[in-house]
Amino acid sequence: MKVIILNGPMGVGKTTVGKYIAEHNPGTAFIDGDWCMDIHPFVGNNETRAMAVDNILYMIGNYQKCSECSMVVLVWLMDDPNVVKQISDGIKNLNAQPMLYTLICGQEELIRRWEKDTQCEWRTDEWLNISLKSFSSFVSMENIIDTDGLSVEHIAEMISDHML
Repeated sequence: MKVIILNGPMGVGKTTVGKYIAEHNPGTAFIDGDWCMDIHPFVGNNETRAMAVDNILYMIGNYQKCSECSMVVLVWLMDDPNVVKQISDGIKNLNAQPMLYTLICGQEELIRRWEKDTQCEWRTDEWLNISLKSFSSFVSMENIIDTDGLSVEHIAEMISDHML
């Protein structure tokens, strides 16, 4: 089973691209890593990240057992290379194939997308500043796709072409 992992800063389009891929590939499960650590109020620390990694791998393992499921798309902000490694190694231990893509865009483009997204509760000025500060964490990661000027369909096509 292939597991597409979409990583990148908040607001770059991980969820939009991931849902598009899932909707256009029958038998594909969609996992938003944020669901796997949805504690109110939000707490992002080592303990909750470790719990989320466990939850994500458990879900992937269950999807793998389902005859209706042939692929998984995981979207999650992983600015810590150790978390990326834990997820990738965990997927390999499930005898599945992790395919990591890091989505990035320019800061002006991120601000434009951020302002356009009126439905996400995280789209506040405070979280925008946090997202902008996180950019440097992603530029050295694997399989970077600069999404500036690209449509969702084009990004999904680039990922699909790379998978073949």
